[in-house]
Amino acid sequence: MRASSVYSILRSTPALFVLIFLAIFLLHAPLLRLPYFWDEAGYYVPAARDILLAGSLIPHSTLSNAHPPLVMAWLALWWKVVGYTPLVTRTAMLFLASFALLGVYRLAQTVANTSIAVAATLCTAVYPVFFAQSSLAQIDLAAAGFVFWGVSAYFKRKSVATFFWFTLAALSKETAILAPLALALWETVGLLAATDLKSKFWTKTPSRSIAPLLLPMFPLALWYGYHYLRTGYIFGNPEFFRYNVASTLNPTRFLLALLMRLWQVGGYLHLWVLTLAMALAMWMLPPLRDQTGERRLQERPRISLPAQMSFYAIIFAYVLALALVGGAVLARYMLPAVPLVIILSVSTLWRRVGPWQVVVGFVALAFVAGWFWNPPYGFSPEDNLAYRDYVVLHENAEQFLEARYPMARVLTAWPASDELTRPWLGYLTRPMRVVRIDNFSVDEVLSAADVQSSYDMALVFSTKYEAGPAWWDRWQRWTKLKRRFFGYHRDLPPAAAAQILGGRIIFSQQRRGQWIAVIEIEHSEIQNAELTIQK
Repeated sequence: MRASSVYSILRSTPALFVLIFLAIFLLHAPLLRLPYFWDEAGYYVPAARDILLAGSLIPHSTLSNAHPPLVMAWLALWWKVVGYTPLVTRTAMLFLASFALLGVYRLAQTVANTSIAVAATLCTAVYPVFFAQSSLAQIDLAAAGFVFWGVSAYFKRKSVATFFWFTLAALSKETAILAPLALALWETVGLLAATDLKSKFWTKTPSRSIAPLLLPMFPLALWYGYHYLRTGYIFGNPEFFRYNVASTLNPTRFLLALLMRLWQVGGYLHLWVLTLAMALAMWMLPPLRDQTGERRLQERPRISLPAQMSFYAIIFAYVLALALVGGAVLARYMLPAVPLVIILSVSTLWRRVGPWQVVVGFVALAFVAGWFWNPPYGFSPEDNLAYRDYVVLHENAEQFLEARYPMARVLTAWPASDELTRPWLGYLTRPMRVVRIDNFSVDEVLSAADVQSSYDMALVFSTKYEAGPAWWDRWQRWTKLKRRFFGYHRDLPPAAAAQILGGRIIFSQQRRGQWIAVIEIEHSEIQNAELTIQK
């Protein structure tokens, strides 16, 4: 392809979108028919299905978490037009992921240049968390994409577009309102700052640029008002509010979560390769100089300080706010912030490192390795292709159950309890009866053993990824803190669970640190029925 053709594609928004979509669609092709995973199955797909079947913006087949309905309505529209299948769902999400990557490109192009934009978009696309989330039916990546478009419009001082994109972001997920509020706060500080600081860290704009940043709060408030009128509570069901807000307001938990959030925006899943390269370049290398048309050497420009400070305002708003609230400290919640770190880092490499493309290529390879390589610490399987291992394990075990014991009562925990009772999630062809426990810790399994007569089989699985014993696990204080603040527990291995429940393992599989097993309970009704038939 000639350079002129490449340049025309990079200038054309539709052509660039098609190019991005085709690239990530091909990369995700082996994943597009997978049944729904974890929170997909537990909330987002049921909520979107309620919109499709009943036109209800507030889900009734699952407890409402008060998340705005934009992304779920998007899925319902696709299902209405094309059909309800995982392939359609994941293709619809890839459209949103492509739009988000196009937003990263346009934002980087606005604050830097086309070379940085291409490199930053590539790194964002292959960053393990972004890659894994691209085809999952969840809302964080879509909200992040609208944030990127909103920030780009903000730098271009397009007030209507700024309001529009940030409104779509907030109606995708409520925490997206952090981005425009952080910018509004930073603009307000600029109005009060001394003249010499104002000229250095803020662009020369009138105070009315704050209004488009604040107005997206009103559509979000209207949604919460509607939710209150229909349900009687504002911020989700009481248990959801307790878990994500009331139980997190503790100074010790905040400090621990703050460290975790800083790690997620600076080092998580090989992101440290990029940020370390940036830090070394800033410390060791002076800015490069390019020859201008007048045969003079001119220093490569950095992203302007006002733009950098705006990026930092958004990043730290997400770090601080989501360290304070949010029961699960999930990496996907930081998706609006991580690409900003990537843009800043790539810009530094372009400015200071001669073979910067080689460094970016190495970073991209490290990110791709992170798709398959599980880190030596606990992490969420939804952050790389470990989620595929989970889905395949559950698909195999649950199809075994359906084929061999279709009438059995099965003891298990969420989300397998939903997978067994809702065939439209893609695991089974018909529902099974379920007895649900919270997890497979010692206490829960012992409690289940006391009511052995209420189930015939047990489906036990790893509810958390465990990398194996690490040196920090020897620190009992840390284990106690995880249990107290982050819901940590250890799942019993299948053999131990079978012994406590009084059964035998008849199916088991493992894949890269995750496992699942089917336990047949001794003296179950199924066995008694088989003995009767034999007699």
